[in-house]
Amino acid sequence: MSLEQLKNAQIITALVTPFKANGEINFEALPKLIEYLLAHHTQGLVLAGTTGESPTLTHDEELALFQAVQEIVAGRVPLIAGIGTNDTRDSIIFTQEVAAFGGFAAGLAVVPYYNKPSQEGLFQHFTAIADSSDLPIILYNVPGRTVAQLTPETSLRLAQHPNIIAIKECTGVDNITHLITGAPDDFLIYTGEDGLAFHAKALGAHGVISVAAHTNGDDFYQMFEKLASGDIKGAAQIQGQLLPQVKALFSLPSPAPVKAVLNHRGFDVGPLRLPLVAATAEESQVIIAHLGKEI
Repeated sequence: MSLEQLKNAQIITALVTPFKANGEINFEALPKLIEYLLAHHTQGLVLAGTTGESPTLTHDEELALFQAVQEIVAGRVPLIAGIGTNDTRDSIIFTQEVAAFGGFAAGLAVVPYYNKPSQEGLFQHFTAIADSSDLPIILYNVPGRTVAQLTPETSLRLAQHPNIIAIKECTGVDNITHLITGAPDDFLIYTGEDGLAFHAKALGAHGVISVAAHTNGDDFYQMFEKLASGDIKGAAQIQGQLLPQVKALFSLPSPAPVKAVLNHRGFDVGPLRLPLVAATAEESQVIIAHLGKEI
């Protein structure tokens, strides 16, 4: 997988990890789900990210998941591995292992959670990871999950590093605008907020790293196509239709809602691992009603 392939990916799906009822990874469910996503405009996949319930995956499970997905995808779209933790040394070791494993366009490194580092600590953390191997690094700024937050100024400092090639930014339009106007031309900026995909793309972001692309890949694709052709009104109409569905997909801690929809549609992604819990039958009915039966 090359960086050039990643540059062509505007709609990247943060893949759920299918589980069996007993909690084991359901590798048998992956081919059907992945083929569906690729048929509906997923142009890249994140493995073992937040949506993939990475905090509950063991090291060996992550490697087995990487191998299984690589065999299914067979180079058709770029793959991104979740490699970051709140321990810099651990993140470096895993980054080096993923680089040696091969087959990944980049590694996604989340802002360290719980220990609340300063901006200088964040800068040094990501610099140390980026220095540790030749695996390109994507910053993942998601303060709703981590509490700590990369400021745009720190992100722009990190964007000067030759091995830090992108950011998944899960904050608002102001920060995305700051990044777009200040980053190097070859630095890729993705929103991680599905509800801001229209705004980010219209402002000049590269695309979206998305949960909703599991169910709404066609909508994102059509919206981005209309933006590219200058049909702002048409793109905004799609955005307006998307927003209630995105809200439903985040009405419970993710990925519970999207797993409820996928299970309903026959993809057998199963339950969640504790401490996350699946949507109740009543909650699932409400979420599914917002999403409809099919795309």
